[in-house]
Amino acid sequence: MRKKLPIGIDSFEKLRTNDFYYVDKTGFIADLLRDWGEVNLFTRPRRFGKTLNMSMLKCFCEIGTDKSLFDGLKIAENKALCAEYQGQFPVIFISLKSVDGLTFASAAAALRTVIGREASRLQFLRDSDKLSDEEKALYRQLVQTGTAQGGIYAMTDEALSASLNTLSQLLAKHYGRKVVILIDEYDVPLDKAFQGGYYDEMVSLIRNLFGNALKTNDSLQFAVLTGCLRISKESIFTGLNNLKVHTIADPRYEEYFGFTDADVDEMLAFYGLTAHKQVMRNWYDGYAFGKVSVYCPWDVINYCDLLLADPAAEPENYWANTSGNGIIRRLLQKADQTTRDEVEQLINGETIVKTVRQELTYRDIEDSIDNIWSVLYSTGYLTSKGRLPGKQMKLALPNREVWELFIDLVKDWFREETRADTSRINRFCAAFPKGDVATIQDMLHDYLWDSISVRDTAVRSNMKENFYHGMLLGLLQSQESWIVRSNAETGIGYSDISVATPDRLGMVIELKYAEDGNLERACAAALSQIEEKKYAEGLQRRGVKKILKYGIAFWEKDCMVAME
Repeated sequence: MRKKLPIGIDSFEKLRTNDFYYVDKTGFIADLLRDWGEVNLFTRPRRFGKTLNMSMLKCFCEIGTDKSLFDGLKIAENKALCAEYQGQFPVIFISLKSVDGLTFASAAAALRTVIGREASRLQFLRDSDKLSDEEKALYRQLVQTGTAQGGIYAMTDEALSASLNTLSQLLAKHYGRKVVILIDEYDVPLDKAFQGGYYDEMVSLIRNLFGNALKTNDSLQFAVLTGCLRISKESIFTGLNNLKVHTIADPRYEEYFGFTDADVDEMLAFYGLTAHKQVMRNWYDGYAFGKVSVYCPWDVINYCDLLLADPAAEPENYWANTSGNGIIRRLLQKADQTTRDEVEQLINGETIVKTVRQELTYRDIEDSIDNIWSVLYSTGYLTSKGRLPGKQMKLALPNREVWELFIDLVKDWFREETRADTSRINRFCAAFPKGDVATIQDMLHDYLWDSISVRDTAVRSNMKENFYHGMLLGLLQSQESWIVRSNAETGIGYSDISVATPDRLGMVIELKYAEDGNLERACAAALSQIEEKKYAEGLQRRGVKKILKYGIAFWEKDCMVAME
């Protein structure tokens, strides 16, 4: 029976006991235990296996976990390490990805729930004969709920700040062993707090929580934290001198988050999908972690699953669709002409040189566009193509998926920007029913100059046409009384854009990208296609009395408009 693909499965125990396909990352455990710091922070983009690795680490270290979960995996071959560490420690494992809220009070309540649930998992502490009555009372503070709080965990602010320290002290006394603390998605509460306007309060709470657990905790064996960003020590890690940070630029642990080329080869061979390797690489590879190029696991698993159902299926934007992608929107909103030119370079397959700051606060991100570039690198929207003296890096888009995302967001941004100037866009659209080719061409050229063009030689001509098609479509759709259709069946084919106005005037618009820069020839080809494919017939059937036919050619930031 074929193994199931683990879509959305981030529990190591569930994955191993339910016959899911698993890419063996247990080497992470061996490397960590060989070279661990007291507090270890790993920063990686979302959907690159952080939570699964933390769950794996919990299952390996925690007292009482089924050791057979690791049978047949690489770590099991290291008998000495397994004898020393496997099943030898109490473990506290929390994920902060759900700590969110419109207010600080609601976010703090969410944090109480996360820690309260983890404390409730350790119910044996309630009746432990190793703990005093006072210590048991401390435990009860963490798990008690209150009717005034609607049944949610009711620990006081003081108990919340000390909660991880308290739990580790109690566990250490119960077992006579120091504790491993695992904190997944540690930076999510700060991101949500910044967006919600209660950043200072959340920073203070997280600083106290982490300080008590990681800085002044004699019951700590070691701790591991994961997140997308390395938050400044001055923000939440004040005085934490035992912190060991591993960013995506660090060559250590480089192969353990994400899939390597060998991982993907093995998976594709297992499912009989080897023929799709090049498409997989173009779309989902290209992230540089340390010195290794890795694929996004979320993408690879989802696309494999789709291919098993439909071998002819086209790739989709899986990773890009798991977030609101607000950081790119903020970049475009803040962008001056220089920044727009840099975005254009990236879209066209080139690199840009930027100073990358690995350590930021959330306030820093909004201070300057340069800091936004750093966040785009840390969160996986950009990848490194080489380091330069100082903190400078050559940055590029990693793959086709992120390229498509940038294209879509640029279209959205352009549409918002242009529609904000209603008089200008109305003047542009009014030129079409008049047949005012000169005005259309002149204003379209200005719009192109203000926006971003596509000239990437690796991109097919029809994809470039689609980019300009989306921009022009957005401009024409600003006219609410017009019926504007995209790729509508109007004859014996599909015209790029067709328009019908209330006074029964129709327009058929065909676009071409002039690969050789010959705009005149491209315009002629567009007009010929309108005639050959009889694109005007669909409008005629709908009762349109007069039809104007436009051929529009683009080349980088230049354009030409012809009418028949």
